[in-house]
Amino acid sequence: MTAGTARGSRRDNDDSGREELTAVQAALAAEHAAVYGYGVVGGRIAGDRRKEAQAAYDGHRARRDALRRVVRDLGGTPQAAAAAYKLPFPVPDAAAAARLAAELEDRLAAVYADLVRAGGSVRRREAAAALREAAVRSVRWRGSGVAFPGLVERAADAAPSGAASAPAGAL
Repeated sequence: MTAGTARGSRRDNDDSGREELTAVQAALAAEHAAVYGYGVVGGRIAGDRRKEAQAAYDGHRARRDALRRVVRDLGGTPQAAAAAYKLPFPVPDAAAAARLAAELEDRLAAVYADLVRAGGSVRRREAAAALREAAVRSVRWRGSGVAFPGLVERAADAAPSGAASAPAGAL
């Protein structure tokens, strides 16, 4: 191996490391938004669905905290949560709260699909598990699913809320 090849490999590793950190930060931003969103959902939902919302809220808080650690492990500074997030539509009742929960999970699936692509083997497995969980929650909230969770959203919207290019404070 020549010195030029070694430098090229290092540059490729640096680029993939930055890409992975960017994808992890996007997932962290999406989890911040999901935690906020589930606070709204929990305030509007009733009965057994409230337990489901609480479980999702707790799961997203745990995943958010884990992603903060991953960002630090990758040498970055974890993105902070916004003080508030703009909801994609009004949430006056339980039906709208269920739609919001499904939307949150769809958006999470999209950023985890990006992390599957950008992550190393361990991160890829974790992201695939998170994508699967988001897809299952989305189906539970909506009552139906899509063939390829995390990819349909890309066709409809070029940048999901958790993506690095999304405006701060957007859900």
